[in-house]
Amino acid sequence: MRSVSTAIAGATNSSSQHSLRTAPATTTCGSLLRELQEIWDEIGENESERDKMLLQLEQECLDIYRTKVEKTRKYKADLHQSLAESEAEIAKIASALGEQVPRYEDKGNIKEKISNIQPVLENMRSKKQERMKEFLDTEMQIAQICAEIAGNDQALRPAKIQVNELDLTTKKGLELKLRLQDLQSEKRLRLQKVIGYISAIHDLSVVMSVEFVAILSDIHPSLHDDLNAQPKSISNETLARLTSEVSSLKEMKKQRLQKLQDLGRTLKELWNLMDTPIKEQQRFDHVICLISSSVDEVLSQGSLAIEVIELTEVEVERLNALKSSKLKELIFKRQNELEEIYRSAHMDIDSETSRQILMRLVESGNLADLLSSMDQQIAKAKEQALSRRDILDKLEKWNHASQEENWLDEYERDENRYSAGRGAHINLKRAEKARVLVTKIPSLVENLIGKIKAWEVENGMPFLYDKAPLVRTLEEYTVLRQEKQEEKRRNREQKRLQEQFAAEQEALYGSKSSSKKPLGQSNTALGTPTPINRRGTLSGRHGISAAKERRESAKAGNIIPLNYVALSKDEHISRGS
Repeated sequence: MRSVSTAIAGATNSSSQHSLRTAPATTTCGSLLRELQEIWDEIGENESERDKMLLQLEQECLDIYRTKVEKTRKYKADLHQSLAESEAEIAKIASALGEQVPRYEDKGNIKEKISNIQPVLENMRSKKQERMKEFLDTEMQIAQICAEIAGNDQALRPAKIQVNELDLTTKKGLELKLRLQDLQSEKRLRLQKVIGYISAIHDLSVVMSVEFVAILSDIHPSLHDDLNAQPKSISNETLARLTSEVSSLKEMKKQRLQKLQDLGRTLKELWNLMDTPIKEQQRFDHVICLISSSVDEVLSQGSLAIEVIELTEVEVERLNALKSSKLKELIFKRQNELEEIYRSAHMDIDSETSRQILMRLVESGNLADLLSSMDQQIAKAKEQALSRRDILDKLEKWNHASQEENWLDEYERDENRYSAGRGAHINLKRAEKARVLVTKIPSLVENLIGKIKAWEVENGMPFLYDKAPLVRTLEEYTVLRQEKQEEKRRNREQKRLQEQFAAEQEALYGSKSSSKKPLGQSNTALGTPTPINRRGTLSGRHGISAAKERRESAKAGNIIPLNYVALSKDEHISRGS
């Protein structure tokens, strides 16, 4: 009983001291105990009851103290735990950031240590949050670009981005930045490719007049967004479809160009076949200029439009419908041209037979090949005519010389050629030139024969002139001319003898009656005009015919002209002058 009272008293004193330390209390445990004893005295409680109550009271006090101690002990453990957790968190954050654990003042009681470590922890947490934010921003950009490349058009939310909190080092941040730079570079390259493909599609669409916007919309709606309301798609699928579309359009361009080139060549062939006027051809100049163009050179707007191809096809069909009748006309026109070439070059051609054969060929069809064959014949005829040109030119000179020789013969037979009539001096000049030209005839003929023979050897055929071998004609002319010259020589010699005989007779018998005609005077009247500018035809056959006629007349009778002496004297006087 005493111990209980003592314990209660001690507790009362302790409580009183604690109450005095904690607050200015007006009631203490001791006063309350005394008041309790007084109440017990007044009640008349016995000692056993009083001890029992005091023992109960003491037990309750112990329980309260024990609870308090346990709580205080737990509080201390919590403070230690908090300090340890703060230290562990600082170490963890430092490890995640790749930094050394910061130092702080580790002195004093637990609360002082906690107070010292708290600013360090807050600073590390701030660094971590800042690093986390930086990593999250980088990861967001990486994820966004990856989504664009993958073709995921849905907007990303930050909550879906996971940042590894255990690795927030500078090295990791640098790796993320490098990856972001690589992705940004790839994005730029992809965007450049997309823009390049869009430009190529636009250029091809302009050339072929196809729907540019419709093509882009079909590939991806963002590609034709001029207001840039949404970024252009750079996904693998978009690039693949753009690549495929560009290839398809290029192939279409190539096919359309090939078709227009074929149509253009057909047009040119039909125009050439049908001699289409230039003004009508000009409507399709834009098609003809594409014939020699490569695919990359065709850039004009609408030059390969489907409408251009259709119009060209319609024109080709129209010309093909007209070709048959036009070709017949052209074939006969070519025949006329061929005959004209043969006639101008004095080559042999049977026009009637040729036209009959041509009619049968026209009736059998295949007019294009026939026209082509006609063109080949014309080209060959022109080539032959060109090879004959030099000989024909020299033949023309021989014709001219032969005509001048004939004129000179007539001129020298004219007794009035020296009369003072009108134009006499002109004839004198012409006669002088004719005599010079006549002296060149033998060499001209010889040279011409040499060229003709060389031509015949080269071409393996005789050189015909108006269906007759020209060499034989010239050789006949040479023989006849020699005969003519020999005849002239004999006539001059005979006249010289007659003149000599007349002179001897005059010396023996005296002059004859004046009523007789003078020696050498022609029966031609004095008023007979001089044969001025009398020309024959410009053909060698004429020269040969004239020579033949002279030869035949000489053979008919060996008669000496009366004016032979006069002609000889006149010729001598003319050459002397």
